[in-house]
Amino acid sequence: MRISTNQIFDAGALGIQQNQQNLFKLQNQLSSGRRVLTPEDDPVAAAQALIVTQSKELVGQYEENQGSAKSDLGVLEGNLATLSDMLLAVYERAYDSKNRIYSDSERNFVAQELRDRLTELVALANTDDGTGQYLFSGYQGATKPFAIDGTGTIVPPATTPPVRYFGDEGERLLQVGASRQMATNVSGAELFMNIRSGNGSFSTAVGGNSGGGINQGTALIDSGSVSNPALWTAAVNAHGSFRIEFSAGGTQYQIYNAANVAMLAAPASFVPGQAIPLQKTTAPAADFGAQVVISGTPANGDRFTITPSSNQSLFQTIQNLIGAIDTPVNLAYTSTELENRVNAELANLNQALDNIGRVRADVGSRLKELDFLGENAADLDLQYATTLSELQDLDYTEAISKFTQQQIQLEAAQKAFAQTARLSLFDIL
Repeated sequence: MRISTNQIFDAGALGIQQNQQNLFKLQNQLSSGRRVLTPEDDPVAAAQALIVTQSKELVGQYEENQGSAKSDLGVLEGNLATLSDMLLAVYERAYDSKNRIYSDSERNFVAQELRDRLTELVALANTDDGTGQYLFSGYQGATKPFAIDGTGTIVPPATTPPVRYFGDEGERLLQVGASRQMATNVSGAELFMNIRSGNGSFSTAVGGNSGGGINQGTALIDSGSVSNPALWTAAVNAHGSFRIEFSAGGTQYQIYNAANVAMLAAPASFVPGQAIPLQKTTAPAADFGAQVVISGTPANGDRFTITPSSNQSLFQTIQNLIGAIDTPVNLAYTSTELENRVNAELANLNQALDNIGRVRADVGSRLKELDFLGENAADLDLQYATTLSELQDLDYTEAISKFTQQQIQLEAAQKAFAQTARLSLFDIL
């Protein structure tokens, strides 16, 4: 077979170029530390690495969202702690105001302090997260959620709420895991507005003397309790609300429903401090699954009301406390009336504190879950990094050995080509 000079030169040059290309590839691998530089190096590994890289970046986004959620919830928890401390201070001052040695002027000082606390409460309810998003406005992050009534005073007419809510009940959600979205805020409606009054099932209050005016005795009613919610619900559905009215010089009582129908077949004897079961003894008899305790000495015709709980805002509760405490004590507004009204609002304040405690527990649970999700994301990140390393990273021992081998091959090809290039018929002639 004849081999031309051009074939010899082409074959030699091609061999040198291939060896140079292989050496260049090994050099790039050694400098980058990666075995797979382009899909052609290992198509299967390159495809798997792309999938793993995308999953790793997604986990990184989740970790970033978890950090944002933890920051927002941390700010929220701080505000909830401040709110709880503020309401405990309000509770203490309001409770002290019932002390009968307080003069009207001393109670006025307490009322003014509560007005200041109410103003602070509105400011706290309008707190933002530092980025211009209000904490308690629901979805409407840019909307200031609370404003004092348009009359411009903290003491509006009784029929007008002192503070209005302009947000909504939405929760702003962040994707903190592949299948987990987490709320990073609390709706102001949930925290401040939609609070069940009384004991959560019903509210107790003074009902005024049947002869006119306020109660005349020294009887105080507690917030009551429900032992059987199903029976209580049935009683409310059938009768609406209830009234306890005293007779026989305050030694007996009768229970009436909203339609003014007597529930007891005959008036019952009253024992101060003893539980009064809410029930119906006229045919057909029924247990209402609830009771109240009245202490002190009621006067003839004194009345107390038991009405199903409704939603009352925290602002309204403090406003009611201010109104009860700031009213001068006299024959038309006795110390007993003051104490009964303050007690009723303190029960509402307790409901607000319980609500805040529930929300704080929920926020704490979210923060705990974020810690768990963060640990899980870190584990996944490490797992993906290990998988990428196995798919892409270079075995330096093997690569250096190949690099040395390729250098020798290139040098041998270059020398062989040099020797072959000198072969010429003119060297023989």
